[in-house]
Amino acid sequence: MFTFQYTEECRSGMYPPNGPTFEGDVSWYTVNLDLPPNKRWTDVITDKKKDMVSMIQAIRDLADAFVPSGKLIDLVDKDLPLMVDTLPYPFNEEIRGIASVSGVSLGEVVLFNIFYEVFTVCTSLVAEDVNGNLIHARNLDFGLFMGWDLKNRSWIITEKLKPLVVNIDFRRNNQTVFKSTNFAGYVGMLTGIHPHSFTLTMNERFTLDGGYIGILEWILGKRDGMWMSFLTRSVLENATSYESAKALLSDTKLLAPAYFILGGNQPGQACIITRSRTHSISPLELDVKNGRWYVLETNYDHWKEPLFLDDRRTPAMKCMNQTTQAVSVATSMMSFHISFSDLSNTYLSGCSYIRDCPNPCMPW
Repeated sequence: MFTFQYTEECRSGMYPPNGPTFEGDVSWYTVNLDLPPNKRWTDVITDKKKDMVSMIQAIRDLADAFVPSGKLIDLVDKDLPLMVDTLPYPFNEEIRGIASVSGVSLGEVVLFNIFYEVFTVCTSLVAEDVNGNLIHARNLDFGLFMGWDLKNRSWIITEKLKPLVVNIDFRRNNQTVFKSTNFAGYVGMLTGIHPHSFTLTMNERFTLDGGYIGILEWILGKRDGMWMSFLTRSVLENATSYESAKALLSDTKLLAPAYFILGGNQPGQACIITRSRTHSISPLELDVKNGRWYVLETNYDHWKEPLFLDDRRTPAMKCMNQTTQAVSVATSMMSFHISFSDLSNTYLSGCSYIRDCPNPCMPW
């Protein structure tokens, strides 16, 4: 029997972050939804062009290492561009615009935008404090297991993605529609805030009927499911309440299984929506009266034990339980924080930081 020894201890006073774990704030950009889709990301991509090219080259190098024949790169360069025509509007046109501005091939931008349907790991939680305020926080761990850099003791793609992390204010008619922390060049959404209504994060769910199957079906012409990150973007852009967002996230058919972690603007409004590709399974609701003052999700079903090599749930719950319901933004241990700090006025604040794991650091 294997046991896993955690060396990380629970800490308080970590917000805002400082010291060796703090790499910097995340810059803000505006995406104008009134512009034609192929023009919306021009300012962001112009600013992040060099970093995007560097990240794509790292992916190509990894692909060459795994498939030295070059056939995988040929697939990306020749076949994936054809896939953009099948993607839903306006996402397909936004992807075309990103490719045009960045100089990165269309196939590589498509690959970047379907990456989340295949593999990533994250931790998300929503907690209610003693005053009924909700705190929604997450770690966005994208790029794990994508090549280990011995020199920097980190995952290669993770390091390449860090400079691409951006905060985005999506606006229409000069008014904020929603805000998100995302990657430049990625048109779907992983994390977001719909002002005065709800907060939303998405984590991947590992099952046999996973993203590979959905993508293959899409390529073969079966396109009755929605891409996870496109659904999240659509919900943030169009839903107007916690309940309407919950319904869309629970009932929309997907290409890949997922976890949606949703917070509202009233006490008690928080849940984990565990999704198969067709329906919601065993939703977990906030239930403060019965002692469940937070809901927490990594990448494993909440009713099952996590993989022993990747048990992020146990230390996260240990720290939450140790903190007690006196939790605040100042005690949160996540890299992205969203908080409804005044429910009477539905005042909304969100912030994100780029973090590092100083040596000695475990690979996950």
